[in-house]
Amino acid sequence: MSYGVKLHCWGELACFTRPEMKVERVSYEVITPSAARGILEAVFWKPEIRWVIDRLHVLKPVRFTSLRRNEVSKKIAAETAAAAMRSGRGNLGLYVEDERQQRAALLLRDVAYVIEAHFKIVAGTAGDGKYLDQFNRRAKNGQCHTRPYFGCREFAAHFTLIEPEEAMPPADESLRGTRALGWMLHDIDFENGREPRFFNAKMTDGVIKVPPLAESRP
Repeated sequence: MSYGVKLHCWGELACFTRPEMKVERVSYEVITPSAARGILEAVFWKPEIRWVIDRLHVLKPVRFTSLRRNEVSKKIAAETAAAAMRSGRGNLGLYVEDERQQRAALLLRDVAYVIEAHFKIVAGTAGDGKYLDQFNRRAKNGQCHTRPYFGCREFAAHFTLIEPEEAMPPADESLRGTRALGWMLHDIDFENGREPRFFNAKMTDGVIKVPPLAESRP
C-alpha cells in the first residue's frame, strides 16, 4: 500500500549538480528526484518506509546565477579516520589555508517547487497509515529532522504542506508548453552497488513526471 503527499518548497538559491561536471559545479535546470527525496527524508524519515517521487511541479521561471566561492581541494580519507579510531591517535586536521581553492558555480536562483510523492512500507516490516499522519503533522508545523536543502547544505529550503483539499500553487506563465531537459539523475540504486540511474526528463506546463526507478537507465 502507498501513501501520497504534496510538499511546497522554495528558496533563494539551489544547485542540483550535473555529475558530468568534474570541477566547476553546474546545476540542472530543475530539482532532481533524488534531491526531492532528500527533502522529504529531512522532514520525516523512518527505516520502515521508502519515499517514491511521482511528479515535480516547477512554479517559477528557470533562472541561473553564477557564484565564486572558496572550497578545499581535498577531504580526510576514510582510511585515515579508521586508522586513527583503531589506534586512538592520529592527525585528522585539515588546514584550510593550505588546501583552499576558488571555484565557480552556476546556480539556480529564486526557486519554488511542489514535490508530489508517496511512500511504501518496506516488505517484512510493520507499518500503516500512522506514518502519513506523522509526516503531515510535521510538515504542517514546519518540523524536520535536519534542515532541508536544495542540492547543497548552504542552500536552505523552506517548506509547507499542501492539504488534499488545497489547490496547487500556480506555475509561472513562462513554463507553458513542453521543454526537453535531457538526461537527468533519477536516484542512486542502493540495492545494486550504489549505481546512479538516469531518465530522459521532459517538462510539460511546468510538470515533470518521474518514472519508476526500475525504468531508468544506469
